[in-house]
Parts: sequence; C-alpha cells; structure tokens
Amino acid sequence: MSSMRLSILLPVRDETLNLKVMLRILQAMLTPEEAEVVVIFDRADDLGIPVVESFAAAGEGRVRGVLNTLGPGVANALRAGVAAARGERILVFAADEVGPVVAIEVMMALMDEGCRFVSCTRYAHGGRRLGGSWIGHFLSAMANRLLRGVSSIALTDATTGIKMFLREDFPRLTHDAQSVGWAVAFEMSIAAHLQGFPLGEVPIISIDRLFGGRSTFRLVPWVIGYLRYFWLAMRRLPPGRRPPVRVRIPEGYGG
Repeated sequence: MSSMRLSILLPVRDETLNLKVMLRILQAMLTPEEAEVVVIFDRADDLGIPVVESFAAAGEGRVRGVLNTLGPGVANALRAGVAAARGERILVFAADEVGPVVAIEVMMALMDEGCRFVSCTRYAHGGRRLGGSWIGHFLSAMANRLLRGVSSIALTDATTGIKMFLREDFPRLTHDAQSVGWAVAFEMSIAAHLQGFPLGEVPIISIDRLFGGRSTFRLVPWVIGYLRYFWLAMRRLPPGRRPPVRVRIPEGYGG
C-alpha cells in the first residue's frame, strides 16, 4: 500500500459547481504526496463525473473518481471509497460544505496526538451552522442536545458527516449498509464510543450549499433513519461519565 497519509472521501450526487469549488480549494491546500481526494458516484451518468474528469485531464493526479457498485446511498458510497482509498487515514467530507476545509489540518494534528476518531462540531467551541434548511438545522441541533441529555455520548455533534478515522478501523465503525442519508455518520459516532476510541473534536463554521444545487435531505425517511441510532445510543451508552474528548480550535475561530 501507499505511504499516503490521508484519503478524503466525497460522496456526491449530481454536484457540479459545489464539487468544482471544493476540488479547487482542496487542490490548493493539499500536497499530492500526503493526500488524495476520492469522489464517489452512485451512477455512471452522474453530472459530477465530467468535473472529476476535467481535473484528471489537467494532470491533477490526486483527484480521482470511483463508481459505487455496492448499492445506492452514502453508507455504500463510503464502503466503495474506503476500498479504493490509499491513505492510512480517511476523512469523510461533504462536497457542498466549503467552510470546514479549514479544519483538516487541525483534525490531522489531533490524530497525530493519539485520537483515533475525530469529529467536527457545529454546536460547541465556537462552531456554527449557517444556511440550508431551517427544519434540518433545528432537528439536528435538538437531536444532539437531547442525545447528550439521555446518554453518555461525549461528542457535541454526533450527526455531522465530517469525520476522520484510520482506514483499518472502518469495518468497526459501520455495519448498516441500508442506513438513510448521512445517518451512517451518526452510526460511526456511536460505534467510536462503544469501541473506546480516543476522541477528538474540532469546531467548524458550516455553510450549507453556499453555491446552490439540490439537497438530498428528505424529512420523514431521514428522521426515521436517525431515530434508530438515537435509540441505539440510549440503550448502549446510558447516562453516566462521559469519555474525554480532546478539542482543538482552528486558528482565527471566535468563541
């Protein structure tokens, strides 16, 4: 295997401008020797494929596309991405959230300090969520607040899709290939607690869909899907002493 340190996974569905902007930003921030970007598509006719092909045609070797043949959905896309990844660490990222790119270096530093699972947070240490669906924002914020009230989960934003972990740990973090939307990130947060992984957290300013496009958020199926993991956390992580979480705040973030 390669000695590459980091593989950034971007599961996408018909992203064009958001994907192009994200790849340009990552291109400017990362060196090819240290990191790669793996864009995962569910369909061979996805509108984002020409975007990735244009980077490849320009000689941008650190960006490549992978076709998910395991089944639709984010969970299967991540499985396909991890299988194709070369990095020793995996960063799961959303192509429509430009703001959190400033957290990548800080997340890597936390992993260097011994954390085994690092999550971003929009709800603590100066983190914020801007834009997007107000009802999605409300449900996410309330779910995380309630979760900490009825369980011993230590992460302040268990549901965010921006997570970093060791590639070898992925099979221990998720088992449900049929999870709805980004609920797989919630599952990984719970599994990291159950596995006793040293935890890290980085605040972000999340700006949903800054460059437009259509969100995949669907209220009823997503709420039902997330409730499954909410009950799992209540059963498997009852209220009690929380594990420690190492926090690092990106330079320039306000409190």
